[in-house]
Amino acid sequence: MGSPTRRKGEAGLASPGRVRRHRRAGGTRASINWFYVPAVLLFLGLVAYPLVRGLWVSTTNWNGYSKTYKSVGANNYLRLLHDPNVWTALTNTLVYGLGSTLLQNVLGLGLALLLNSKFPGRTAGRTLIYLPVMIAPLIMGYLMYFFVRYNNGALNDVIGLFGFAPVDWMGVGPRAVTLITLVNTLQFVGVSMVIYLAGLQAIPAMFYEAAALDGASAWRRFWHVTLPMLIPAITSSVMINLIGGLKLFDVIMALVGGNYATNSLSTLINRTYFTSQSAGYASAIGVAMFVLIMIISIVAQRYLTTKEVEQ
Repeated sequence: MGSPTRRKGEAGLASPGRVRRHRRAGGTRASINWFYVPAVLLFLGLVAYPLVRGLWVSTTNWNGYSKTYKSVGANNYLRLLHDPNVWTALTNTLVYGLGSTLLQNVLGLGLALLLNSKFPGRTAGRTLIYLPVMIAPLIMGYLMYFFVRYNNGALNDVIGLFGFAPVDWMGVGPRAVTLITLVNTLQFVGVSMVIYLAGLQAIPAMFYEAAALDGASAWRRFWHVTLPMLIPAITSSVMINLIGGLKLFDVIMALVGGNYATNSLSTLINRTYFTSQSAGYASAIGVAMFVLIMIISIVAQRYLTTKEVEQ
């Protein structure tokens, strides 16, 4: 018997249409790959090269201006361990990062729960709370400076009306660090609020209806329904706030100019490079800061991701 006749498009000789489609698909993938080139070049030029360059500079005694410098090995990193200014900046950085993250998320969640309910003016309330996010952190710092400065500051003018002596709000380290943390929280609490609002509006109403039928109180509905369903939103909000707080710079420079008592690691790098003209040591501080933020971020991300999986 003769071999069965192959239908058009079956195995054997490929149909012209299939060949054309295959060529078009291959061409499309090749074209799409070219769109990665600008992003890769930007990453190499703005992230990878500065990181590698910073690692190398951190092993030298370069002052940031001279053409001559020499390698000092790990001396800059050993110096970090015995520098009290670094330890003060590290402590302040953790306060700025962890303190701002805690306050922004607690206040942001509370505001989101309030503004997720229906009442007149809630849209205006959302706008007013989010408005400071639109202001550059440096400008926010300068605006708040007129409230906390010693001479003719708004806070001192107010307490002066009640017969109290003016207070040097930014003169004492712990108090200044606390005020900087509050200013950073005030500016970016709107970010957490928006994230939590989106999370609340994504929770199906049937969960609350079922909990109400079971006789659950408002607190139990929040604890057993709202909070578990908000874990992905909590992860996003915490990571954004944490990284932003740990690298805080602008507000500190605007309020106090980065004195040693209120320095974060970011402002200490700036002061070390431009004031002390020690680029090698400043780079070592920058590398240590990068490692610190990376470790804290990875630990927080993994912990929160585990909570998401459990839910």
